[in-house]
Amino acid sequence: MIIFPAIDLKDGRCVRLKQGDMTQATIFNDDPAAQARAFAEAGFEWLHLVDLNGAFAGRSVNTAAIRAILSAIRIPVQLGGGIRDRAGIDSWLEAGIARVILGTAAVNDPTLVKEAAMAHPGRVAVGIDARDGKVAVKGWAEASTLATVELAKRFEDAGVSAIIFTDIGRDGMMEGANIAATAALANATSIPVIASGGVNSVRAIQALSKSGGPITGVVIGRALYDGRIKASEAVRFAHN
Repeated sequence: MIIFPAIDLKDGRCVRLKQGDMTQATIFNDDPAAQARAFAEAGFEWLHLVDLNGAFAGRSVNTAAIRAILSAIRIPVQLGGGIRDRAGIDSWLEAGIARVILGTAAVNDPTLVKEAAMAHPGRVAVGIDARDGKVAVKGWAEASTLATVELAKRFEDAGVSAIIFTDIGRDGMMEGANIAATAALANATSIPVIASGGVNSVRAIQALSKSGGPITGVVIGRALYDGRIKASEAVRFAHN
């Protein structure tokens, strides 16, 4: 299982939100590149990066911070937030992002996702962010009537490398991951599923790995920053 430490960018800083609410942001580091280096030096093998301003604006906003992170580390980075057209996809992949995450575009323009996945094998993922089983878009500001499994099935055999599934109600709340919903999604699709939202302990990571669903990765945010999960413990679990 791959453990993805998360850096969420707001106004050029490394922050964590509660349930995606931009007014409830806690700043953890004014230097995202330094935070990325710390994660890489701790032994993590991937980085999960989200442009929060971009998710609301519909275009990349924290470009300078993202490029600084790419210059600071050598581990692969997956990036989401505000990437909604082919130009944005291509430019970030050319800039050194290993994998782009498409969320709003997956709902509004599935053809774009499929074409990008075909053009960039292994480098396009779908972000499914859900509240009460329904997909949310545009930085979680808008709800849709689309069920999570229904969206995932749109991309079966399309070449999508992964689904990053986030339970919005759990994100940043430290209440534990929604293991049942994540496992159900993983069992409903052939696309590898990465769990995100609410992971608050190594025990939660273990529970996800033993959930009965083929969950291939876990994104950890606030729990790493406030010390509930030590980086050394997470890295050890990933390696074992």
